[in-house]
Amino acid sequence: MKISQLREMYTSLLNVKQAISVERKLIDYLRIYIDHEFERLEDIKRFYAKVSDLHTELYKGPATAMANPLVAFTLIKRLHSEWLNVVYSNEALENTQVLRSSYEEEEADLPKLEDLQGAAKGLMRLQDVYALQVASLVRGCFQRVTKGKPIDIYLPAVSVPLSGDDCFLVGKVAYEQEDYYHSVQWLEESVRLFRGTGGEWSPENEGTLEDALDHLAFSHFKTGNISYALTLSQELLNHDPMNGRVLQNVEKYEKLLGTSPPISIRGNGLRRPTSNNLRTRDTYERLCQTQGSQQPMLFENPRLFCDYFTNGNPGLLLLPVRREVLSLRPYVVLYHSFITDTEAEDIKRTAQPGLKRSVVAAGEKQATAEYRISKSAWLKGSAHPTVGKLDQRISMLTGLNVKHPYGEYLQVVNYGIGGHYEPHFDHATSPSSPVFKLKTGNRVATFMIYLSSVEAGGCTAFIYANFSVPVVEKAAIFWWNLHRNGQGDADTLHAGCPVLIGDKWVANKWIHEHGQEFHHRCSLNPEE
Repeated sequence: MKISQLREMYTSLLNVKQAISVERKLIDYLRIYIDHEFERLEDIKRFYAKVSDLHTELYKGPATAMANPLVAFTLIKRLHSEWLNVVYSNEALENTQVLRSSYEEEEADLPKLEDLQGAAKGLMRLQDVYALQVASLVRGCFQRVTKGKPIDIYLPAVSVPLSGDDCFLVGKVAYEQEDYYHSVQWLEESVRLFRGTGGEWSPENEGTLEDALDHLAFSHFKTGNISYALTLSQELLNHDPMNGRVLQNVEKYEKLLGTSPPISIRGNGLRRPTSNNLRTRDTYERLCQTQGSQQPMLFENPRLFCDYFTNGNPGLLLLPVRREVLSLRPYVVLYHSFITDTEAEDIKRTAQPGLKRSVVAAGEKQATAEYRISKSAWLKGSAHPTVGKLDQRISMLTGLNVKHPYGEYLQVVNYGIGGHYEPHFDHATSPSSPVFKLKTGNRVATFMIYLSSVEAGGCTAFIYANFSVPVVEKAAIFWWNLHRNGQGDADTLHAGCPVLIGDKWVANKWIHEHGQEFHHRCSLNPEE
């Protein structure tokens, strides 16, 4: 049995790209099926033409024609066997079975229900974080309303409009989670688009106008909009007048609206669902939307600067690194052109076979979570010569011991559809954290390398420090996670903003406390 390499496809854009080749195979199979069906229908048309011609020409005078024993024989034979062979032909079934068998060969690599749901949630996440209009997304655009006017957030080079069925499936995912804030918006677009086609059904569609009306009516009812729920239900009855459940709903809505005063349904209107994990949502989304533009300018804070940096290391004297100090509290530095194109491709290519769904700390164990959508792989120094080179370069720049176990193996991450990592600390905040399994203390510092560029989104946002850093291809960002007294620095709370457009790859090197005794001295001063 074929084992899929594309599990949880939506969590990695690499897997989404790989799915293109699967669909190319399906297109080839469908082309073969169409060719065979065309040949079959041509045979039927030929038989139809032959019989029609006989009735038009030969059988005009039935008595005369039947006097010929050859004509009589061919009529009897045709009615006995030829019509039988045409009507009960297995050729259509055989063609369909060949197509289905070919499809089933690729089925292991096809998206699962969780992929469809994950992709839909990714769209809703982008809608929320970047305040995008659903109507613009449906047209293939990325716009938000600012001061009453739609503003383009990004103009993609390639895009596609969404169909009524596309919108229905997104709305249905929200509906099934009892998230009526999103279901109303997406199902409204679905109904509008289905109405525009006259409610005509297409064989590839899962939903219909009736389905969209049904889900939308109940969504409005749950948000307290009973009158509109009634209107939509009445429209649905025009298409399906014998639907008993909808008839009951109409009766219920009419009673609720007919009481004096009308009975109030406890709906909360169109309000976004709350998040248990994201207590800093407003700041997080604002920093993601501004995409680094809110960073203090040099003239506003003269202590921030750019320079050519050697860290006093002889290996960097002839080729110093361009350093940009982004923040002092917390101390965050961007090293430009840290990695070459070739090295970045080496790392991505080496990591690809080992990519698995990224996990987060869950007590003493690790688990997947909705607030981290990506796939990752761990690369030892022996995985590729480039890994060792990067370790050496990181050590030269930071002055820290990054050899295992004082530094974790290089973690390579590829983000998925709307891929993100909501606000979190890199250092452990609990004594039971898996971070301590190496027995080399907490994560004292983070060194993150941008292996690719993105067209929009994907910033690294520092929540309490109130700034975000856009993705800078081939650059690396460094910050201290701990104060010198070993306590976690709360100002390092950070997030990976959802990727709006692009394929984001990063590599993380987490450096631990132990092994740094002569490189990064301790201090009892809580301010250091």
